[in-house]
Amino acid sequence: MERSRRGRGLKETLDWPLIICYLLLVFIGWINIYASVQSAEPSSIFDFTARSGKQFIWMITAFSLGAIILFVISPTVYESFSLPIYLATIGLLVAVIFLGVEVKGSRSWFEFGPVRFQPAEISKISTSLMLATVMSQYGYKLGNIRNFILTAAIILVPMVIIVAQSETGSALVYAGFIFMLYREGLSGWLLFMTGVAILLFILTLTVSPYFSILALMAIVTLCNDLFPGKIRKWLLIILPVLTVLAILPWGLERIAVITHAGEDSILYRLPLEYILAGIGVCSIPYFAIQAFRERNTFKWMSIVAFLAGIFLVFSVDFIFHDVLQDHQRKRIEVLLGLKDDPSGVGYNVNQSMIAIGSGGLTGKGFLKGTQTTYGFVPEQSTDFIFCTIGEEWGFIGSAFVILLYAFLIWRVIHDAERCRENFTRIYGYCVASCIFMHLFINIGMTIGIMPVIGIPLPFVSYGGSSLWAFTVLLFIFIALVRHERRYFG
Repeated sequence: MERSRRGRGLKETLDWPLIICYLLLVFIGWINIYASVQSAEPSSIFDFTARSGKQFIWMITAFSLGAIILFVISPTVYESFSLPIYLATIGLLVAVIFLGVEVKGSRSWFEFGPVRFQPAEISKISTSLMLATVMSQYGYKLGNIRNFILTAAIILVPMVIIVAQSETGSALVYAGFIFMLYREGLSGWLLFMTGVAILLFILTLTVSPYFSILALMAIVTLCNDLFPGKIRKWLLIILPVLTVLAILPWGLERIAVITHAGEDSILYRLPLEYILAGIGVCSIPYFAIQAFRERNTFKWMSIVAFLAGIFLVFSVDFIFHDVLQDHQRKRIEVLLGLKDDPSGVGYNVNQSMIAIGSGGLTGKGFLKGTQTTYGFVPEQSTDFIFCTIGEEWGFIGSAFVILLYAFLIWRVIHDAERCRENFTRIYGYCVASCIFMHLFINIGMTIGIMPVIGIPLPFVSYGGSSLWAFTVLLFIFIALVRHERRYFG
């Protein structure tokens, strides 16, 4: 009875598997930071003039922060002070644009002597806490338009400011909150539409606006006909029409060749994408009348989505050439195969893939990686730390690290789902979303499936700001879960 009044002990309340997973990742990061910055004659891992020694200091301070969060700070303060923390972070994000130092084209760092601090790292924590506070309020429903706008604003405000700092990678992480929103009731169609928008952007760049609009028509009509009885109509009527339209450019080209028409011929100058878009837009009144008669909300949404898709297709050129910066443009071109620049923008990725591929199944061994030891990969201890793991520990070591991350994310979601408090559950999903986005983008860029946008691998990459921020992000959740287990079982 006395034990029940005092609450449960550390053994029952702390999520030890999650903490052990965190410690493993941190120590794996430390060892590989040491490997990534050493020459053929390595110094001590505790050399405090080297990055491995500095990372050891960051680790000790991070562990201290975790202990303070678990045993000193009351978990109830996070919900109470989420708004001041959020506003203070927004203030820091704005201030760093004017008062910060520029590092690699990005003005996102405060510098205090030898120490640098990046507010964008802690903004993920403050945004997660603010989202959890707002969305856990009694009567909150994501479907309510006012609630949705408020929630979107909480995410977009820091995201836009971070973009203004030229920190596109950090801003992209905020897109991961969509997974938390989906868990809390966001329609899956929004996720689908986001994927379609990415597809249209890539098709417009790599193929042509014409085929992007054709793909948009196929997707919109198919989604509206995915019902019993209607799919046959799509297969028998719409699909053949779309097929004819798909081969139309090829057919016109062949006619021009056969008739020996010059490049000034109308066959070459036909604005097919505008004609196709015009046909689609002109057919909208017909579908709008149908939607009104049938009171079909989905059809109305399809009309809006189609118009938004057309707008996106014709905006790609402006976005790509006038909005994106030159280095961002070049990285996307290399990623999509539009350009080959192995000694320029594509150098990092090529060297990273060489390092990972050369590791084979079991790796070359600790401190035996040639790409790592001789410094062929820039930023190897930060953004490209994973290629050190791939080269020296091979496929087995890389898979082990990825499995550790998968377990950590699964464990956070598992704990979040078992919590009684909405605040803890929502915050837990925010934590999982942030870690997943960092993991996906970072490893993706080291193996060439994502553009190089400069984003650390959680708990593993070198850097105090990153390690502290992810430690605080995770340990706040562990503390919230411990609080629930302590008093609610």
